[in-house]
Amino acid sequence: MTSVAAIAGAAADNLVTVRQADMKAMAFATKTIADVFKDPATYSSIGFKRAADTIADKSGNVLIALFAGAAAASNSKAKSNIGEERDRFDRLAIDLRNYASALAAAAERNPGTMGANMRMKPGEPMGGGPFGTHVRTEMELSSMPAEHIFHLMLQTCTTCHARFRAD
Repeated sequence: MTSVAAIAGAAADNLVTVRQADMKAMAFATKTIADVFKDPATYSSIGFKRAADTIADKSGNVLIALFAGAAAASNSKAKSNIGEERDRFDRLAIDLRNYASALAAAAERNPGTMGANMRMKPGEPMGGGPFGTHVRTEMELSSMPAEHIFHLMLQTCTTCHARFRAD
């Protein structure tokens, strides 16, 4: 019985390690994109797309699967309410993927310099808010500036962390 518990504990620790590595990769990719918006002269469509693809690849169904079992573990900051609020968590994971995919598509449409169409205009309404994040259709996302999509993606991260991550 003790061996089974030890194996289960090791498997949970391993899963937490994978989740944490994926979260760190997404955080690094997010910082990469944020830095480009701070200094557009550093824009590289390849680097921007790579960062967005990293987030897209580690979110959505991948993120859902990583939190499918018992989310809480001794070395995890995940709250146990993920299981209780499965639909909400899953929706946020899919939203995150959709926003990241839209950012990757924006990089493909802007292979040279960061086009003005990627930047928000002064006074442009943000919409959503940290607890009202909402995925729009792919067509709607493709007509938005990438910077706006990036802010929606950040709101999704904030919403998920506020609800499902212990400090």
